[in-house]
Amino acid sequence: MSQLARKVRRISGANFLQRISSGKINGCRAFCSKTAVDIGQPTPATHPELLKDGEITPGITTEECISRRNRLIELLPEKGLAIIASAPVKMMTDVVPYTFRQDADYSYITGCQQPGGVAVLGRDWGLCMFMPEAKPHDVLWQGQIAGVDAALESFKADKAFPMSKLREVLPEMIRQSSKLFHNGYTATSAYTNLEAYQRAAYGGKVKDLSIYTHELRWKKSPAELKLMRESASIACQALLQTMMHSKMYPHEGILSAKIEYECRIRGAQRMAFNPVVGGGSNGSVIHYSRNDRKIKDQDLVLMDIGCELHGYVSDLTRTWPPSGSFSSAQEELYDLILQTNKKSMELCGPGTTIREIHKYSVDMLLKGFKEIGLLKNGGTNSLRYDQLNPTSIGHYLGMDVHDCSTISYDRVLEPGVVITIEPGVYIPDDFDGPDRYRGTGIRIEDEVLITETGYEVLTGSMPKEVKHIEALLNNYSRGGVEGLFNDARVVSS
Repeated sequence: MSQLARKVRRISGANFLQRISSGKINGCRAFCSKTAVDIGQPTPATHPELLKDGEITPGITTEECISRRNRLIELLPEKGLAIIASAPVKMMTDVVPYTFRQDADYSYITGCQQPGGVAVLGRDWGLCMFMPEAKPHDVLWQGQIAGVDAALESFKADKAFPMSKLREVLPEMIRQSSKLFHNGYTATSAYTNLEAYQRAAYGGKVKDLSIYTHELRWKKSPAELKLMRESASIACQALLQTMMHSKMYPHEGILSAKIEYECRIRGAQRMAFNPVVGGGSNGSVIHYSRNDRKIKDQDLVLMDIGCELHGYVSDLTRTWPPSGSFSSAQEELYDLILQTNKKSMELCGPGTTIREIHKYSVDMLLKGFKEIGLLKNGGTNSLRYDQLNPTSIGHYLGMDVHDCSTISYDRVLEPGVVITIEPGVYIPDDFDGPDRYRGTGIRIEDEVLITETGYEVLTGSMPKEVKHIEALLNNYSRGGVEGLFNDARVVSS
């Protein structure tokens, strides 16, 4: 008999349980049967496969989230007060909600991924969260939700109250503030109907909070960039699989379903936006979303896609012929867009601006359009160019697809900022130009991280050279595809 077994035999039942649970019996490991508390979203205790200890959301630590709050409070004027409501639940029918997606500012500051709450920040208050109160009927039908306890213990709020106390507590906080800032997109009558808020608004004291939150979100932390790299990687892998699928299944709807499936099985929670799958002339509709037509044999398909991974999105576009071969006219146009994509990326780095890169891309495309006969020399070229490409060369990217919209495209880029580079050409069937180009849409979009020394292409693993795309589609085999995918995993800097 072992020494441990002899020791256990000398201890009575109740005393044994007490001593083993306190760790007083050497060599015994105590196991706790207590179930982890469900707060309505993943935590390290309930989802150890998603969150490490100390993380408030996957990949983001509680410490980083608290730092964000402190930096926001520092940006506010003295006695300034910030109010951020969670995103509302939107309904598809009277009883069927759309899938909930949290407001980026609310998520960034609180870490809470659930509806029904209001967060208030100020120097005198820290973070105060007003939380929804779970009713037995709602828990039965929809599951647990985060309440006051979760706000204090999981989200590390300084103060927390049930929403029923908001009308008692918030008015005094507003009255003591010199200026009030709020997120107009998610504003709720729970606080906008308060007399104290309406008095502040009438007196011109209420401003848009996004001038501060977008400033904080513009440059990404190392943890955020890790999530953005992973989101971009998922999107690239998914689009590669979808491209290979297109030769056998050239239908917009099937390719839309395929890309979502491939993103979701790799860990993405949702698509960043409804996939654009434009075959033939549908590719000339910039945000085409019907995705309901078969792609004709010699047509191109334009796919603009992105996924969301734990609150951070990706966004990339590729255009290719599902048949496996570009026509000469298609390749001529495609090469112009590809070269513009590459040259525009070479301008990326600290010190430049999206506006400057855009101007360069316009000049390059305008020259190219004239050379191939899409535009003629004359005074109306600017108007006709806007018909062929009315979009900007890119936008900021992060928690939202068009991230930090209050930050100007004239802002000098800094390390940690992520942008897109997406030149394109959109030629409808009725365009007054050469027949061979009509009914064609081409866009090539990549994600670019600004670094200390230049740039990093986060979507560099997705093929975009004509020879690579044609080889991929015409030599579809597991070994060949993996080899091509690895060859294409080149990141510029």
